[in-house]
Amino acid sequence: MDVGTTGLLLKRAVVIKAVVTPRWKDEAQQQLQGQINQLDGQLQQLEMQGQRMISEIQRQSVQPGSPQVIQQVDNVQIQVNQKKSELLEQKNKILQQLQQVQTLEMEQEVNQGQIDSFCKVNMGDNLVQKMQVEILLRDGIVEKIRGEL
Repeated sequence: MDVGTTGLLLKRAVVIKAVVTPRWKDEAQQQLQGQINQLDGQLQQLEMQGQRMISEIQRQSVQPGSPQVIQQVDNVQIQVNQKKSELLEQKNKILQQLQQVQTLEMEQEVNQGQIDSFCKVNMGDNLVQKMQVEILLRDGIVEKIRGEL
C-alpha cells in the first residue's frame, strides 16, 4: 500500500500479552476445564456410537459369528479406537496447559496470541523497531503498548 512519496503503510503482527492475575488465572482454568469436559462428552458419545454400530452390524447379519461380520466389527472398533486416541491426545495437551496455568506466578507476562495492525514507515525509520509492537493486557484492559506506533 502506498502512502504517497513520503512512506509506505505496512501490515505487522502485534503480540498480545497478558499479566497473570487471580482473575486471569481463574478464567484460563475455567476455559481449559470447559474444553476438557467437552472432550469427555465427545469420548462418551464416541463410545456409545461405536457400540450402537457394532450392535446394528450384529443384528442385521444372518450369521453373527461369520468372518465378514467379525471383520466389520473389527473395522468399527479400529475406527473408534483411532478417534478415541485423537481425543485423548487433545485432552492430555489441555491437561498439560491447565497444569502450566496453575504453576504461573502472579504478575508474570504470558503470550495470548497476536493481531495484525498497520504502521507507516518513512525513509530513515528503523523497520525492526516499527515491526516489534506488543500490547500488554491486565484483566482484558490495555495496560501498555510497547514499541513504536
